[in-house]
Amino acid sequence: MAAAAKAQAEREPEAGDPHLRSAKEVMGYHIQALDGEIGHVRDFFVQEDCWCIRYVLVNTRNWLPGRDVLIAQAALGKVDWAESKAYVALTRQQVKDSPEYDAKNPIAREYEERLHEHYDVPAYWMQKPLV
Repeated sequence: MAAAAKAQAEREPEAGDPHLRSAKEVMGYHIQALDGEIGHVRDFFVQEDCWCIRYVLVNTRNWLPGRDVLIAQAALGKVDWAESKAYVALTRQQVKDSPEYDAKNPIAREYEERLHEHYDVPAYWMQKPLV
């Protein structure tokens, strides 16, 4: 199998819902802001009781050396599976000026409030549940 075809086959989901993807597959996807690339997916923060993605941890080492940032789920846009890219409804400046993420400390509600306010996106805890 040619290298390009093999890479495409590895990105294709197995039989089933084409919208379901492994989080592991998305690791490393490039993140595209409204005005340019900001980094790549490093990890996800998931709320255990509902398995909802709350934040994406983005490594910005190629743009903002030595900085990881959290992107709120509400700022996430489409994912381009063929291009291995995810889009966010944020500018590079919004990401650059975002509240500092400290991996050594758990994410506190105060930090979440600052983050959502900074990105000007709705807070997940203020929204009605889907069920």
